[in-house]
Amino acid sequence: MAGEKILIVDDDDSMCQFLSIMLKKEGFEVTTVRDGQSAIETVRENSFDVVITDIKMPGMDGLQLLDQIKTIDPSLPVVIMTGFASQKTAIEAVNKGAFQYLEKHANNDEVKIVVRNAIEMKRVQSQNVFLKKQLRKWHDNKEIIGTSNEMAKVFRTIEKVADTDSTILIYGESGTGKELIAKEIHYRSGRANGPFVSINCGALPKDLLESNLFGHVRGSFTGAVRDQEGLLKVAEGGSFLLDEVSEMLPATQVKLLRALQEREIIPVGGNKPIKIDVRLIAATNADLEKMVAEGRFRADLFYRLNVIPLRLPPLRERRDDIPILVDHFLKKLSQGGHEKIVSKECVELLCAHDWPGNVRELENVIERAYVLDENGLIAPEDLPEKIRDRSAKRGSLVIDSPNLTLEELEKEYILKVLNYTGWQKKKASELLGINPSTLYRKLQTYGIEQHDELELIAK
Repeated sequence: MAGEKILIVDDDDSMCQFLSIMLKKEGFEVTTVRDGQSAIETVRENSFDVVITDIKMPGMDGLQLLDQIKTIDPSLPVVIMTGFASQKTAIEAVNKGAFQYLEKHANNDEVKIVVRNAIEMKRVQSQNVFLKKQLRKWHDNKEIIGTSNEMAKVFRTIEKVADTDSTILIYGESGTGKELIAKEIHYRSGRANGPFVSINCGALPKDLLESNLFGHVRGSFTGAVRDQEGLLKVAEGGSFLLDEVSEMLPATQVKLLRALQEREIIPVGGNKPIKIDVRLIAATNADLEKMVAEGRFRADLFYRLNVIPLRLPPLRERRDDIPILVDHFLKKLSQGGHEKIVSKECVELLCAHDWPGNVRELENVIERAYVLDENGLIAPEDLPEKIRDRSAKRGSLVIDSPNLTLEELEKEYILKVLNYTGWQKKKASELLGINPSTLYRKLQTYGIEQHDELELIAK
């Protein structure tokens, strides 16, 4: 166990010298400093296995130093020592995250045992993080499936960026698996032991998004009956996925930009900044550069988010992966049930389809075919008509009205998709490749209600 690094913080020279001599005899590398601020600077610049600090020091005391160290490195064990025994202080130190509390007149063996235990705990924690990362890296039940060249590029990028703390912006159409990629980055990173938290900016009313992200204080708005911690704080020490970031209001964009720059947030209705330690991953199916050029998205926020862009290819650009994905979905569906296979003709049809809803749409189609099939062999007749009819661009959704305006064409196409999905708006938005919130806005713009279905059928 020799060679581990110990930092001693005490304004008493004799105590520093005593601990230093004792621990060096045990084979440890020992560094001593005389105040809390020097300790913080030393911890930032060097790695240590244990910090031993006096609780009573001029300026920054031991408990304040403990808070600062836990912000820099939550896994670093801190042992609090004092010549003024106090059970209340001991409890406060442990509650704040101290590894253990020792009185200054503790004998040498007690100090050595506490230091060894602290080092062993840190070693076990580090091993657990490493094993979790390896397990996640090599696990058999991978959700991200693909052997195509396009997906190989994605996997190589993940390998390079996962262990950094750089902000990542994932581009991809609806259904390409942006959240799965974000989770993969998280579990391969040094933050794998921390939480993974996500929010979809398009799924929340925009006036509530700010409260969810940054939190709010009691009474800050109608319905705020208690203080609420923001999700960016909930993700402390982990990763935060901001999905469909293009849907964010300009005012919220300003607050997010500040959070990224200052690494702190201010709750709605509050005035006290709260420090955050979180790795941000953003995702979008929109063209953010175009939105910036049109003034619909802040340029400064875009450049803050676009540190490492990662593009997910749509399924139509990696057709080689379709048979592998089909096999994966069938195995998932057959767990505890009957195994089924797909006919060659069926695979050919699946590979020929353009998949506007991408992998999510393919999974839905396979689940439908699995349920409808009765003989164990999924055949073309088990597939939706739009996939069976190769000659139609969109199968049963084809529009043959050349004299309509662009707005009329869009309205008619939306109606056809809604009718096709039985007016299931979430499913319709997936097929259209847009957010549910975007679909709702278009329905309001065009004044589309469900009775319009009768008009379309009559045509």
